[in-house]
Amino acid sequence: MGWGNIFRRRVKVFSLAVLIYLDYKALQKRDKFMKSKEKSEVLWKRAHERNAKRVRNLMIQSEGLWVKLGQYLSTRADVLPSAYISLLKQLQDSLPPRPLQEVCHTIERELRKSMKELFLDFDEISLATASIAQVHRATLIDGRKVVVKVQHEDIKRIILEDLKDAKSIVDWIAWAEPQYNFNPMIDEWCKEAPKELDFNHEAENTRTVSKNLGCANKYDSDKPINQVDVLIPEVIQSTEKVLILEYMDGIRLNDLESLEACGVNKQKVVEEITRAYAHQIYVDGFFNGDPHPGNFLVSKEPPHHPVLLDFGLTKKISSSMKQSLAKMFLASAEGDHVALLSSFAEMGLKLRLDLPEQAMDVTSVFFRASTPANEAAEFVKSLDERRTRNMKVLQEKMNLSQKEVKRFNPIDAFPGDMVIFSRVVNLLRGLSSTLDVRIVYQDIMRPFAESVLQEEIARGPSSSAQWIYDTPVHSDVEAKLRQILVELGNKDKILGIQVCAYKDGEVIIDTAAGVLGRYDPRPVQPDSLFPVFSVTKGIAAGMLHWLVDNGKLNLDESIANIWPEFGTNGKNLIKVHHVLNHTAGLQNALANLREEHPLLMTDWDECLKRIAMSAPETEPGQVQLYHYLSFGWLCGGIIEHASGKKFQEILEEAIVRPLNIEGELYIGIPPGVESRLAALTVDKDDFSKLSKIGSLSVLPSTFQPENISQLATTLPALFNMLNVRRAIIPAANGHCSARALARYYAALVDRGLVPPPHSSLSTPLLGSHPHIPKFFFRDYLQNAEW
Repeated sequence: MGWGNIFRRRVKVFSLAVLIYLDYKALQKRDKFMKSKEKSEVLWKRAHERNAKRVRNLMIQSEGLWVKLGQYLSTRADVLPSAYISLLKQLQDSLPPRPLQEVCHTIERELRKSMKELFLDFDEISLATASIAQVHRATLIDGRKVVVKVQHEDIKRIILEDLKDAKSIVDWIAWAEPQYNFNPMIDEWCKEAPKELDFNHEAENTRTVSKNLGCANKYDSDKPINQVDVLIPEVIQSTEKVLILEYMDGIRLNDLESLEACGVNKQKVVEEITRAYAHQIYVDGFFNGDPHPGNFLVSKEPPHHPVLLDFGLTKKISSSMKQSLAKMFLASAEGDHVALLSSFAEMGLKLRLDLPEQAMDVTSVFFRASTPANEAAEFVKSLDERRTRNMKVLQEKMNLSQKEVKRFNPIDAFPGDMVIFSRVVNLLRGLSSTLDVRIVYQDIMRPFAESVLQEEIARGPSSSAQWIYDTPVHSDVEAKLRQILVELGNKDKILGIQVCAYKDGEVIIDTAAGVLGRYDPRPVQPDSLFPVFSVTKGIAAGMLHWLVDNGKLNLDESIANIWPEFGTNGKNLIKVHHVLNHTAGLQNALANLREEHPLLMTDWDECLKRIAMSAPETEPGQVQLYHYLSFGWLCGGIIEHASGKKFQEILEEAIVRPLNIEGELYIGIPPGVESRLAALTVDKDDFSKLSKIGSLSVLPSTFQPENISQLATTLPALFNMLNVRRAIIPAANGHCSARALARYYAALVDRGLVPPPHSSLSTPLLGSHPHIPKFFFRDYLQNAEW
């Protein structure tokens, strides 16, 4: 193909893109003034039909990359108008074939033998013709039935030029309609598409996927339980432009009449294909990136196995990316905002602002159950409504005009590996819509996503040399401690742990071991953040003492003098020291929040208001009972009223900055630290022992062992929630590393003397993380829907 033809081809593509864009923009303007809904629908239907014909005709004329794009679009019955689907389906395997003379010439040149030397029989009529190659049925000299895939002449040059044109069109769309920025996708496609042009590469991919899925033993009924029930043709021979495969007789997946005639269970077939892709993605980390209907057959004989074809576009992802994708999937399934944002950070997906609810909404849509074609229009409408709602939230949060919000892209960085993964999930969804079946991805894919994480987590010290994080040993005591941790780890007594200890102002232990959670196989590191529950009370108490030391508070002062609202309901005699020694008589205050609504505890101002209005059960100083929940709000209210500053500001001023523990001690986490959080998990054995303990006189009536054991079943789920972790609950939700906490305690032991800099052997260095004290999302917490 000469440069003149390439130029004319390029002009045609760009002209059509502009024509279709202007056609739809004009109709959008006209639609705003249209009163009749029926007339509007007719006009949109006509627009879709004429533009679909334009696209189809150009793709058939142009071939190359544009056919491949058409094949992808033809599977998106869940989001595209039916006019596009019906016309673009023709591109899946029924393009005009190349001349037989060209095909034979390519075969003889590549295999260096004549057709007679290679084949007993070669079918002159192609089985299928696609964008890059066409396939012929043949019989080898040794009698084996095969299919021969032959690359079109000059297709490599055409594809590479088409990629440049596609990139230009995507750039133009991003400029004209900034909310539709497909640059990450086209960039990844430009990187991966040329690999399809080497059939040696495809042959090796086919062998690898076949081995991974256990297809080598295709007739073995005793396959392991984690294998899937699909077939893949055996590779016979390959060169750069010719691929010879075992012939498998089957029905095309888009031949709905033949599937019906053979009694094929379409639901079961698509479910098995989905399982095969879940295995490739989550278990193998090596998956076919092109699951359109033309790349599948169904065996004609019962039990009608799916046959997977065409492994030219196959993606290999790293172990860490595989785990991040699994974590993202499970986070979406469970509505776990913390795990979702953590998975984004781990895979390199960066957002320009903090919108956890919208991120979960978009991800849930991505992994939603597939929509049959007859429900597609209604679903597309609901997607538009969601998008409008999310854009409104974005506009309000960023204080943008309508024009500005239209041009704002909330994604700062999109990992290339996610592009092909997203394409696969969308193609699978389109496949199920085309066959009019409903696939619940969260049910089918979940076991595979769980398996990759649990497999890593199950690797304790005996099978993982990295179970104890690689940091130098500071002392003989630390060496002995690590031996004990390994023993406990081998008995499954430890999921993840940090230990740090000071002696005479020097660090003698700084060890991290295990993993961050039940579904998070990443290692615990020295800077990982653990939820520390009631240890938070010691931090809040330290803030009070700091105010005393700085002359802003007196331990014998009545709280009502500092906090006037607090002096109601007989609390005017309660003094600061009563709070610190748990004799304020408010041991059960706000205990009913759990029953009223657990998430009320995330509303800082409401909880301060309620604690100020509470009534004591006993006279101050008379009875010492553990103020297990109220202690934090009592301290918090005193701190804010005595200092005239926000709680977070005093935490930073009194503890974080002086001790140089930035980024490793929080009461209410900020956005951006989710990837360092350890997840809570119930130890059922320990809590079963707790339930056998009788009543304890030092505990209030609402916090006896039987109450605690009941709480244990709900607390991990509650305190793993993002809005709870972000809330200020000074009695219960501190998040810190062991080394930050140990440094705080070391300063307390030495009467406030700041210890020498923390050990430089511990990496990353303590205090090296940026500290984010600005809690601009407090409104988000208070306005969250409960």
